[in-house]
Amino acid sequence: MAGRIEDYALIGDMQTAALVCRDGTADWLCLPRFDSHAVFAGILGTEEHGFWRIGPAHAEEAPPPAADRRRYVDDSLILESEWDTPGRGTVRVTDFMPPRDGAPQLVRIVEGVTGRVRMRSALRMRFSYGRVVPWVHKVDNRTVAVAGPDSVWLDTEVETHGENLTTYSDFTVSAGERVAFTISWQPSHHQPPPLPDPEGALEATSAFWREWVEHCTYRGPYREAVVRSLITLKALTYAPTGGIVAAPTTSLPEDIGGVRNWDYRYTWLRDAAITLSSLLRTGYREEARAWREWLLRAVAGDPENLQIMYGIAGERELGEAELDWLPGYENSAPVRVGNGAANQLQLDVYGEVTEALHLAHMTGLARNDYASLLQLKLIRYLKDHWDQPDEGIWEVRGPRRHFVHSKVMAWVAVDRTIKLIESGDADGPLEEWRELRDTIHRDVCEKGYDPERNTFTQSYGSKELDASLLLIPQVGFLPPDDKRVIGTIEAIQRELSTSDGFILRYPTEGADEGVDGLPGDEGAFLACSFWMADDLAMIGRVDEARKLFEKLLALRNDLGLLAEEWDPRLQRQVGNFPQAFSHVPLIDTALRLTASGAYGG
Repeated sequence: MAGRIEDYALIGDMQTAALVCRDGTADWLCLPRFDSHAVFAGILGTEEHGFWRIGPAHAEEAPPPAADRRRYVDDSLILESEWDTPGRGTVRVTDFMPPRDGAPQLVRIVEGVTGRVRMRSALRMRFSYGRVVPWVHKVDNRTVAVAGPDSVWLDTEVETHGENLTTYSDFTVSAGERVAFTISWQPSHHQPPPLPDPEGALEATSAFWREWVEHCTYRGPYREAVVRSLITLKALTYAPTGGIVAAPTTSLPEDIGGVRNWDYRYTWLRDAAITLSSLLRTGYREEARAWREWLLRAVAGDPENLQIMYGIAGERELGEAELDWLPGYENSAPVRVGNGAANQLQLDVYGEVTEALHLAHMTGLARNDYASLLQLKLIRYLKDHWDQPDEGIWEVRGPRRHFVHSKVMAWVAVDRTIKLIESGDADGPLEEWRELRDTIHRDVCEKGYDPERNTFTQSYGSKELDASLLLIPQVGFLPPDDKRVIGTIEAIQRELSTSDGFILRYPTEGADEGVDGLPGDEGAFLACSFWMADDLAMIGRVDEARKLFEKLLALRNDLGLLAEEWDPRLQRQVGNFPQAFSHVPLIDTALRLTASGAYGG
């Protein structure tokens, strides 16, 4: 059975990623890309669907022991896990994926720390998300698994043997000894990948992360949390194109045992835009430039058909399917690949993209004439469509509505484009667009605000609240001291807070279908909880903001990672993991609280 979501560590090479549990089991790995078929899919099913465990030998009937300690080595994605084995000694396993030019590799180095410890490696490769059993055989003392277009090569200096469709290695390490295992993916019709150099790869991987972290400009009191979040965001960036995945996983449930299971291995314009914002404000201009180039390629000459998400290389077809041979994480079915929300209308995306381009321009990123042209084209489209109902930021699968957040972000798109023209870096019908900006603003304040309750609402004419309304002061739609803003913040605190003070996205209806068209409930949405901390700081309730922020930091796992949501009933993380949309607002809130001067730094 898979571990709890927070029991997993992330390792990756900026092209794909693996999740490794506390017991030394890699339960998730897609090769060669984030969105490729999984070779290890045990997290969504059972060991029959693929895994790789390295740890101290244990009785077959007993569960594998969890590591006594684990950590990332300094500021990197190099994972160290240590086991203290009674009467035998201590052993360390170092897991990492070296940044690559060629074949993707997962390297695992076993090191004896004290005594002599019997170890076992159990590798069960299953292609096509656990459905296909490969042909496993030896080639020149290397073990290779082949099925269809894929081959995975295992290299190690210790003996291996096959049993029950699994490749085992049983060996002993003494203090000071090191034994390395590497798997490498290669198209099955190619020549074998080069023999790996595990120790050299470890040194190069350490140097890569050390150099990358040196560019971070944040020096405040939350540096540890900010740097770990930045490393996580870098790990979610597909290096060849600059696209940023929302998470490296699919179908980790928002509601344990429920149907709210989605594939997040794609580039949402919204998530990528806010990620770009955080990277720019912490010194990472090259990532920002690469994402802007990715955006221009993905949208190309067709901004009228802007999608809310694309594949990591800009692919448009992301058809959704269900993998019925996988029972799902803790029986949370269906397991989905692809994402049907790609074809939704979400008008807020225009605002997020325009805001990101605006920030890139304001922070001195080299001018790109096509980026300015794209921004103008987006506004021309938005001028004729901003007043339509849409599916909104939360990608509801119920009827389209006039979501207030979508209208606010349409206002943001127009406002930032006006600023671009006013700066002299673009030409456009300035007075016409100023009038459009005023029209949108007036429309939202008249139709999206409930004067009796002194709060903005989820959509025009509704009584429901929505945590996305917390962004109203953050994007400059209204000032923080406006009574309508304060009323909205306080209403969300009253009506969308969990018992432990975290924030839900919107009301759900349990077994009935709610506004999102789905049955079931979900946990507190971590991004919304960070937004609340931001808003509290903006309206002067800084101590309250700090306390909420530090409660949120305490939800991170022992390695500093966050999923999408927190289930207050089960007291555990839920949703895809790790989640960019949780780590970005963590960075933003840390920057805001540090800038407030309340904590020094």
